[in-house]
Amino acid sequence: MTAPDRTAPTTDPNGPNGPTGPNTPDATTPDLTVDGTGLLCVQLLLRLRARIAHLPAGAVVHIHTTDPAAPLDLPAWCHLTGHEYLGRIPHEATDHEVYGLRLTSAPVVTRPDRPWHPAPAPTD
Repeated sequence: MTAPDRTAPTTDPNGPNGPTGPNTPDATTPDLTVDGTGLLCVQLLLRLRARIAHLPAGAVVHIHTTDPAAPLDLPAWCHLTGHEYLGRIPHEATDHEVYGLRLTSAPVVTRPDRPWHPAPAPTD
């Protein structure tokens, strides 16, 4: 048995976010668009993390990027934090790519200066 591909968009109508319906956001309608054009991995993730901090669970975010590593970095970061990676979003522009993600209700918190590292657990 193989592990599920966590980088592919969810197509199961009863997937991890419950059944889809007319009030369920889809990948093509973002609640927020983050312009990360010209930014590389760490800067892109730092900007993304700051911009999504106030959004509710289930919000759909589109990230515009020119970073050639984004198709690898974004799904890996989503896997680390628990957000759902929605994949590449079709668009007409030719100078950048657009990727989507759906926010989870309880993301793993990462270090303020290092988005690839989980934040240390609080001590009592």
